Amino acid sequence: METFMTVNTFKPLLSILLISPLVFSTVAFSAEKSTKPVIAVTDPILSSTKHTVEINGQKIKYEATAGGTLLKNDKQQAVANIFSTTYLRLNVNNKTPRPVTFVFNGGPGSASIWLHLGLYGPKRIILPAHAKDDGAAPYQLVDNQYSLLDTTDLVFIDPVGTGTSHVVGEGENKDFLGVKQDAKSIAQFIKLWLTKHNRWNSPKYLAGESYGTTRAAAVTHELQSGWTDVSLNGVMLISSILDFSHARYQPGNNQPYIAFLPTMAATSYYHDKVSQEDKKLGLESFIEASRQFALGDYASALIQGNRLQANKKQQVLAELSRFTGLEQNYLEQVNLRVSASRYEKQLLRKQFKTVGRLDSRFIGKDYDSGGERFDNDPSGYGIDGAYTAAINHYLINDLKVKLDRPFNVLSIDVNRSWDWHISGKQMHYINVAPYLSKAQRENKDFKIFVGNGYYDFATPFFATENTIADNGFDPKRVEMKYYPAGHMMYIEPESLKQLAQDLQSFYR
Repeated sequence: METFMTVNTFKPLLSILLISPLVFSTVAFSAEKSTKPVIAVTDPILSSTKHTVEINGQKIKYEATAGGTLLKNDKQQAVANIFSTTYLRLNVNNKTPRPVTFVFNGGPGSASIWLHLGLYGPKRIILPAHAKDDGAAPYQLVDNQYSLLDTTDLVFIDPVGTGTSHVVGEGENKDFLGVKQDAKSIAQFIKLWLTKHNRWNSPKYLAGESYGTTRAAAVTHELQSGWTDVSLNGVMLISSILDFSHARYQPGNNQPYIAFLPTMAATSYYHDKVSQEDKKLGLESFIEASRQFALGDYASALIQGNRLQANKKQQVLAELSRFTGLEQNYLEQVNLRVSASRYEKQLLRKQFKTVGRLDSRFIGKDYDSGGERFDNDPSGYGIDGAYTAAINHYLINDLKVKLDRPFNVLSIDVNRSWDWHISGKQMHYINVAPYLSKAQRENKDFKIFVGNGYYDFATPFFATENTIADNGFDPKRVEMKYYPAGHMMYIEPESLKQLAQDLQSFYR
């Protein structure tokens, strides 16, 4: 999910008080007088169960193992316990090595529940179609006929501070909460998993969503750098954000205004804020016209600033109004620059409604309809209850996990504490895209899948297109797919079906 969520645009997701299979840290004192405690860490508890699921008309038998894995420092002292869920297919007839895919979400600060129970895993949560609110329990958790388990074994990872993963022993949160620190810990976990399961010679993939795509790039860099090289077969980027300059509004940075415009066009089209003539074009043709305007006259106008001639400005205002569905007077007031957060509030203001950030098809109603930004993201509170209930119910009842820690769906503390340094430098706009293009240059089999939602204001698809067009990528090994849904496009039944088919083709 979400991932790449900001604190002021998405309400904190409430943890459910549950218990985790993770490790306890206990303090034991020696018989001799000493002021320094000796920290003892117990081994994690694992729960293994066997199941059957029907995928693509086949009955798939599999073993699920859920629980913790200890990470250790150079002195072999325990520093963290990473909770993960592994699914291994049992009824495999061929002798060729099965792929294994390591899956995580984003935030930073999110557990891996969204891709787990929404797309890849053998169970999925059913949400109302057409961007409707999920309401209250009970929710429906069903076998996932679109799971990728028929094709690849799956490992879902909750980074430190998410789910029930936490520091232990000699560990400190600062050692894990950051772009590089996080990537190192996930890479370490993957190597431990490959050794434990004797899978070093299996095809290996990473799958991430939102900030999880940032993580996928950083983890790729950690795995494929140096002589202890874990060569990957590919990565799957669901709702990608690699270069944050395309998504961070700041005076002097025009990239976001360009990058978000086609998402605004898709949103205005969906909510019938375009002319009848443009409606007849169809969604994709209308979006394509907005792309060309964004790259051409609009980008030029933003760069020209106060050098832009009055007659040209009026032409740009007219086109900008056409694609955004906003009045020219308002667009002139904001100097041709409307941010995503303002747009989400402004588009349906006259109807006293807002549109969603994660998925702009969702509609919300604020206490103050005249405010600058929405109270909360309707596409966030429209799905979080179902996913939170589902993961806790599923771990306890299906996977027989004995929980004894609260489960953090999305940790705001992790998000606020994140260290954005990479390569020893503080970068206001981090860009991990070069990690993936480097992986392409140094690994002939490395390929990239990118799934994009047209109605996603968290990680807009045009920003991803602009990132892939730059940064040295081999476009022949980048597969871009689009879906008429939002950030978690798999919550929409038809998009889920198509996305699953596209991912199956990517593996083949």
